[in-house]
Amino acid sequence: NSRGTSYLLKDSIPITEFSASGPFEGHDLLRRGFTSAKNELLPSHPLELSEKNFQLNQDKTNFATLRNIQGLHATLKLQMEFRAVKQVQRLPFLHSSNIALDTLRGNDECIGFEDILNDPSQSEVMGEPHVMMEYKLGLL
Repeated sequence: NSRGTSYLLKDSIPITEFSASGPFEGHDLLRRGFTSAKNELLPSHPLELSEKNFQLNQDKTNFATLRNIQGLHATLKLQMEFRAVKQVQRLPFLHSSNIALDTLRGNDECIGFEDILNDPSQSEVMGEPHVMMEYKLGLL
């Protein structure tokens, strides 16, 4: 079977020959999707990437320290608890405080930027409850 189709592949023209290259090449929406200016922007400050990934880096450091002190089992147990707590949330139209996740991380007694300037009454996700639930359940 493979020998019978090899003669078809030998004479076919590769797709790359059809695409234009150079300064006048058009953007192919079907293959590459829509362009976004946000993807082309560079960080405006050197610390911006560090601040975006701060919680992830801190979690990795805490897990490495915990693994070195108590062993692999403690890290795995804590990661399973994190995953379980992240799955539990309120309905999509209600603001979720994630207090259990903050308690596991030890951030429940800290006052941060998001505690003061993250007012849920001014949130843009507030919408029609029935429509949001139907969307989450896949009924729309």
